[in-house]
Amino acid sequence: MTEHFPVFIVLIPFFGALLCGLLGMRWPRVCPGIALAGMGLAVVVAAAILQRVAEVGEWSYFVGKWEQPRGIGIELRVDGINALVLSAVAVVGWLVAVFSPGRLGRDEESKPTQFYILFLLLMTGLFGITVTGDAFNLYVMIEISALTGYALLAMGPHSRARLATFNYLIMGTIGASFYLLGVGYLYLHTGMLNMAGIHTVLAANPASSVALVAFTLIMVGLWLKMALFPLGGWLPNVYTYGPPLAAAAAAPLVTKVTVYVMVRMMVTVFGWKWVFGGGGWNEAVVWLAVVAILAGALMALAAKDLKRMLCCLILSEVGYMVGGAWLANRWGMTGAIYHILGDAFMTLTLFLAAGVLAGRAAIFKLERFEGMFRRQPWVMAAFAVGALGMIGLPPTCGFFSKWFLIRGGLEAGHYGYVGALIVSSLINAVLFFRIFEIAVFGSKPGKHGYDGPQVVVEPDGVKAKGGDLLALYGAAAMVVVVGLGSGWISGVIQRALEVNGVPLAAPAVLAPAVDETPTNDH
Repeated sequence: MTEHFPVFIVLIPFFGALLCGLLGMRWPRVCPGIALAGMGLAVVVAAAILQRVAEVGEWSYFVGKWEQPRGIGIELRVDGINALVLSAVAVVGWLVAVFSPGRLGRDEESKPTQFYILFLLLMTGLFGITVTGDAFNLYVMIEISALTGYALLAMGPHSRARLATFNYLIMGTIGASFYLLGVGYLYLHTGMLNMAGIHTVLAANPASSVALVAFTLIMVGLWLKMALFPLGGWLPNVYTYGPPLAAAAAAPLVTKVTVYVMVRMMVTVFGWKWVFGGGGWNEAVVWLAVVAILAGALMALAAKDLKRMLCCLILSEVGYMVGGAWLANRWGMTGAIYHILGDAFMTLTLFLAAGVLAGRAAIFKLERFEGMFRRQPWVMAAFAVGALGMIGLPPTCGFFSKWFLIRGGLEAGHYGYVGALIVSSLINAVLFFRIFEIAVFGSKPGKHGYDGPQVVVEPDGVKAKGGDLLALYGAAAMVVVVGLGSGWISGVIQRALEVNGVPLAAPAVLAPAVDETPTNDH
């Protein structure tokens, strides 16, 4: 039975959504249990897949056993990279399922059945994106996750949620169209849609202009989907005005899984030497990432409410990952992949805390944090862990991902990227310590400094309950666990990169005969 786990991870939430549709219309109270059980089973399956891949290596599964000739059947492929992403998606999904029962009626206008159907279909799409080895089925899964995401984010009570989601739909459709057009060019050139098969054909004919056009279209489409600045103007409004529970499900995963798709296209489909072997365009992309990092951080600094600030930080984090992937060395790519995992849990922690603190409020002004450490101490403790991860303090995962990224930037000689990482981390420190100051001392100084809260404003949310705290502390614990496991995780990533032909050297010293074994200093 374990040999079918790569397809089980996709089918579990799909059949969970089907059960919610069949039973939930009559008995809505069964939906939270179905979602919780389904995502819990998905966590177990994802952990088993990760263990096998870490011990044995790459795992291929052909649906219907259509294995030969390659390119005819649908292949699911799991290696160290997407096994880690699968595990992160499953854990985030389970924590959102734990968090949802106590918050659902207030956030999604009392539509529990519809919410759980859409949530489980969103997880189906994200799992499918992660495991598929077929370029066209990747498009199908992207659209499944996108359509369910649009519906989830439009369910909120705020009128601007619908308009913001419509903007998201337009930009997402344009991005998906670019991606699909690029895949069409690849199919015309190679005659197949299997990712490994495409790579084999491109390796034999690396100078093809058709492949260059296809790669450009795919990258632009993915950058639109992941909200890389300046293509990400849709994101802050969507997650700010959307329902907090839907934002907590989508914000930690959608952009991060799209970054994973970019990495997969670069490493597995087109290949390291094809992407970085000539043209020097990686320098331009890294500088674009630098702009994204600084723009997101400055936008967050100017934000006056909590959720918009967190959304702007997502734009900055996307710049981290894109820049690291395009540094063209193994430490940069390791940092980018590691940051996919770490940022998923950091973002989840902060959005879950924001969901408790803000309740139904579309805008939660920072001034409303006055006395929050006294009124919601347990929520603020978890919020502090996520904030310290965003700043990059040890032992959180944010510290180690930035360490890998900075090391990659130094090896590539890209000091602009390194400087942007440091500046954004300092801005994050200003942002979050400003919140801590208000939450402890208040926002209005007395004659002799801060003498406590001057105005007591009750939050729009309610006191955190058992499920809220379990999800919050589970997410906060993962921020630390992923940090403490950085050595093992980075080792799994680097072994997978080595199998995919990623050299240890930077492109300036890259030669066709490079054969270097990666070292794991962590």
